[in-house]
Amino acid sequence: MRLGLSCGWWGTGRDQDNLALVRRAEELGVHVVWASEAYGIDAVTVLSWIGAQTSRIRLGAGVLQIPGRTPAMTAMTAAGLRSLSGGRFDLGLGVSGPQVSEGWHGVPFARPLDRTREYVDIVRLALNRQKVEYHGRHFELPLPGGAGKALRSTAAPSEHPVPIHLAAVGPKNLELTGEIADGWLGIFLSPDFTSEQLSSIRTGLERSSDPDRPFSLDATVPLSVHDDVSTAADAVRGYASLYVGGMGSRKQNFYNALAVRMGYEEAAGTVQDLYLAGRYRDAAAAVPQQFIDDTSLLGPRDRIAERLTRYAEAGMTTVTLAPYGDTLEERTAAIEAAVAAAEQAGILD
Repeated sequence: MRLGLSCGWWGTGRDQDNLALVRRAEELGVHVVWASEAYGIDAVTVLSWIGAQTSRIRLGAGVLQIPGRTPAMTAMTAAGLRSLSGGRFDLGLGVSGPQVSEGWHGVPFARPLDRTREYVDIVRLALNRQKVEYHGRHFELPLPGGAGKALRSTAAPSEHPVPIHLAAVGPKNLELTGEIADGWLGIFLSPDFTSEQLSSIRTGLERSSDPDRPFSLDATVPLSVHDDVSTAADAVRGYASLYVGGMGSRKQNFYNALAVRMGYEEAAGTVQDLYLAGRYRDAAAAVPQQFIDDTSLLGPRDRIAERLTRYAEAGMTTVTLAPYGDTLEERTAAIEAAVAAAEQAGILD
């Protein structure tokens, strides 16, 4: 198993600290850094900045929003980051949610699975330097009746493929991921609950054109190092309540639905009610500690080593660490402790 790094949202006032954390992670042999985007700053700018100041760590878009770019633009971006980084780029894609898709980008959210399938098809066509001609439900290239024609990318051929990962939560999206992607980006992943998720991915792999191809499994996991597990969990409460309670509408929150499938139906409902009522502190307090512990790395180094071993035994290719701490020093110490824990457990590839 390998380790990755997520620094959370960039552009919130601690970009220099985040860069220092990435550099330390590279020194420690961390495999990849993932940068995400919502409705703040974009991930491409972040990855370009990181890539110019590192030499080995892979640069992961985790994820680029499908409604935010045409598929051709995403392929152009991927080709650029691949070229300038010496082949270190991994492309993660996701449909986001209806609030961001329709409220921020002005793109309808309906039929997200169909849109994802077509989007990935077109990105692959462009990255493989094939003529981009596509006739789908959501994308029609070239536009009919106009002056456009099917074009081929002018980017130079590369020996480095761009792996495409999908961020997926629900069972149908997980099946699609197994069918069309090179890897899965998981969130709120419990080693005890992976059998359902991996079963959906296997279903998709089995109906794909190449079911035996290499396929990566990456779990982004909050990391909070403290001798007291309850104190460690408290640092993650706000993050958990945001996603379970407020990341989406009452009727369409994929993370809330995941918590329900994991057996936390009553608590998930309470957290959502409180969060949507604007009672954010109460929502955070209502997240069960067991849910946080199930989906995080909490406690001292020996306990983190045991938890990392469970992720390895569950089949994860990469565990991406999202360190918590009030200062750069605390977050750096957390990463160092996790790397030492993984080495102690003997699970690193």
